[in-house]
Amino acid sequence: MQTDAKSSVESQVASPREIATLLRGDVEVIYAWNARWDARRFGFQIAVIILGSGSYGAAMGWWRDPQQALFTAIKFPLIILLTALGNALINGMLAPLLGLNIPFRQSFTAIVMSFTITAAIFGAFSPLIAFVVWNAPPVAGGAAYNFILLTHVAVIALAGTAGNMRLLQLLSKAAASRAVGLRVLLAWLTGNFFLGSQLSWILRPFIGSPGLPVEFVRQNALHGNFYEAVLHSLQNIFHVH
Repeated sequence: MQTDAKSSVESQVASPREIATLLRGDVEVIYAWNARWDARRFGFQIAVIILGSGSYGAAMGWWRDPQQALFTAIKFPLIILLTALGNALINGMLAPLLGLNIPFRQSFTAIVMSFTITAAIFGAFSPLIAFVVWNAPPVAGGAAYNFILLTHVAVIALAGTAGNMRLLQLLSKAAASRAVGLRVLLAWLTGNFFLGSQLSWILRPFIGSPGLPVEFVRQNALHGNFYEAVLHSLQNIFHVH
C-alpha cells in the first residue's frame, strides 16, 4: 500500500496533472510533495507562476497599450517571485516560533505551491480579462476605468484566497493543528502584504495612468511608499487636510 501511494505521488511530479492536484487541495499528496524536494517539480511550479501571472498581466496591460501589456507581463510574475523569495527567510524563522517546526526549504516550497495555485487561476482568467478589455472603451478614466480596476481586484482576491486556503490546509497538516496553521499563515501573510505592496508600488502601474506615458518603471518609483499613497487617497475621499 505504501509503495503504491509513493508511486502515485511520484507519477504526478512535474506534470500538468500537478496543477489539478493543487487546485483540488489533495492534502496528503501535497504534504508528501512538500516533504520531499524535487527540482523538476519546483521548476515546473515556477514556470506556472511565470506563465499564469504573465498572461494575466498581459491581458491587464493591453487595455492601455501593447507596450504596457509587455511590461505588465514581466512585472506581475516578477512581483510574485520577489515577494516569495524576499519573505522566505523570515517565514522560515517565524514558523518554529509559532509552533510549526519545519525547515526553511519546506516553508519556501509551501509558499511557492500557494503562488502556483494563484497563478494557475490568473492564467485561467486571462482569456476572460482579455475579452473584457477588448470590448471596453479606450482608457480615459471614468466608469470604464473603475470597472476594469474593480474586475482586477475581484479576480486577484479570488485567486489569492484560493492559494492561501490551500496553504492553510498544508500548514495545518504539517502542524497537526488548524489553530497553529492559521497563526503561521497570518504571520506569513503579514510579511507578504508588506513586501508585496511595496514592490507593487515601486513597479507600478499595472494598467497605467491615462495621463502619464508608458514606462517600465517611473522615474520617481522610489519616492514615497504604498502606505503614504493609501493615506493620501483616504484624505482625498474624506476631504481631510
